[in-house]
Amino acid sequence: MKSKHLSTGILIFFLSILPFVSQAQRIEEDDNRAGFNLNRPEREEWLRDLGFGLFIHWAHDSQLGIVISHSLAGASDDYCRRYFEELPRTFVPDRFNAAEWARLAKVTGVKYVVFTTKHHSGFCMWNTETTDFGIMNTPFKRDILKELTDALRREGLAVGFYYSPEDFKFLYDNGIPINRGDLKFTPGFVKKYEAFIEAQCRELFTRYGKVDLLFIDGEPKDPAKYTGWKLQPDLIVTRGAINTPEQTVPGTASDVLWESNLTMGTQWQYKPTNDDFKSGTRLIEILIETRAKGGNLLLNIGPHPDGYIPKEQEERMREIAAWMFINREGIYGVRPWIVTNEENLWFSRSKDGKDVYVYVTGLPDWPKGTRKEFLLHSVKATARTKGSVLGQNGRVVEYSAAIPDTRVEQTPEGLKVSCVRAQRIYNNSKWPNPVVIKLENAEPALDPPQIVTASAVNENGRVRMTGKLASTGDSDRLNAGFQFRPYAGFVENLYSTDWEESSCVELHAAGEYSVEVPHLTKGVEYEYRAAVKHPQITVTGEIKRIRVQ
Repeated sequence: MKSKHLSTGILIFFLSILPFVSQAQRIEEDDNRAGFNLNRPEREEWLRDLGFGLFIHWAHDSQLGIVISHSLAGASDDYCRRYFEELPRTFVPDRFNAAEWARLAKVTGVKYVVFTTKHHSGFCMWNTETTDFGIMNTPFKRDILKELTDALRREGLAVGFYYSPEDFKFLYDNGIPINRGDLKFTPGFVKKYEAFIEAQCRELFTRYGKVDLLFIDGEPKDPAKYTGWKLQPDLIVTRGAINTPEQTVPGTASDVLWESNLTMGTQWQYKPTNDDFKSGTRLIEILIETRAKGGNLLLNIGPHPDGYIPKEQEERMREIAAWMFINREGIYGVRPWIVTNEENLWFSRSKDGKDVYVYVTGLPDWPKGTRKEFLLHSVKATARTKGSVLGQNGRVVEYSAAIPDTRVEQTPEGLKVSCVRAQRIYNNSKWPNPVVIKLENAEPALDPPQIVTASAVNENGRVRMTGKLASTGDSDRLNAGFQFRPYAGFVENLYSTDWEESSCVELHAAGEYSVEVPHLTKGVEYEYRAAVKHPQITVTGEIKRIRVQ
């Protein structure tokens, strides 16, 4: 890639290892891969501390309540013409109020907001000189990006831009069929395309103050990210430089920056009908799982075409807001514990390693004022260990003489923690969302085994799954098998938490093992993961998929 906007040294290094990719992403699931990374390490650590962000997908086709941009692929010439020429004339989001959006984001507990400056259609949500296909050429005629970035900074929130270098309007104007498959371009067109991308990114990174994050969706990513890094060296590129799993959470923890991005329902942009929203509780559980595995969660909303946040989405944001107001200490600035979870109990630790957070999920009917007891196997008490429930003082239950203290006792079976849900969060005294227990000055109680999900093959209508025990940890009595379930789909796979289990084999040393899983339904695609049972805990591996033949 030739560019007069890049320094010679960076350009030569870049050319030697990252040739320009002249084709669109093949499928959305593959675009989360990490690329060449010039993010400053201290900035990545800063983002890891934030932990929770808000994604906003919004463009002029939200008027139709359809998938953002993608309806153009395979569309007729008449559809494309009306999409590019007619639809902007009716986009008048006169109920847009950047200050209201920023206040809602702030109270929700997010620390950063990533806004869709331009999706694949090419419609620009800022005042651009590179095209007339944008917000300034609608009856609204206001720089939405400027208003929003100013409002976010007033609320102390970090600013992120989503930018798509793929541009269907640019292809359309140059007589190239709109598609996201193998698009082969001439060298002359590549040069023109790169110049267009760089011109847009120069506007974004010189006109809107400090930009903290850049999420690049589609190809070619490199002109966008190198322009961003050159103009703003503190910029953190997420997609395009780090792992950004979409609509899923990885199966294992990682102690480097990664970020899951997912929707509340099934669609990124506003969908007025036929959507299936995750509950507020489920979204909180996903946030907990993401943080327990060392990642950030970027949770998406799709504003109404008139400019406000739809009721179903605002309701979930405010449910999360209540939970975050109580428990945010267990979300910001945490890192993975030695295990991610023990059944429905999830874990993280403070950055300094002194505190362990235990997230109690799967107990939606824990009545206020009642005591429950938990046995932890991965955590050990010290002489200075102290327990508490986040948000509670441990002394008062309203209208009750009960003392809601948190009691910690080390036993031969494990660490026994006894606590009370004491606060009245809702008037009916029911609170369906996770309680977080803080254990100060606790230590690891064991050295967990390490398991790797290898492969699965069809054998005469049966499936044989293979895993690898990478480390036995502190036990030579282990049973290894697999967990599996039907794959619900790219968007829907986070709606379920249930897994079935295969038979196990006994292992006494590290190495490969395999298990035959009979009676799976032919023609069905399954998710599966390796699982090893330590005498005290179960550890699972990364999630993979196979279609049964």
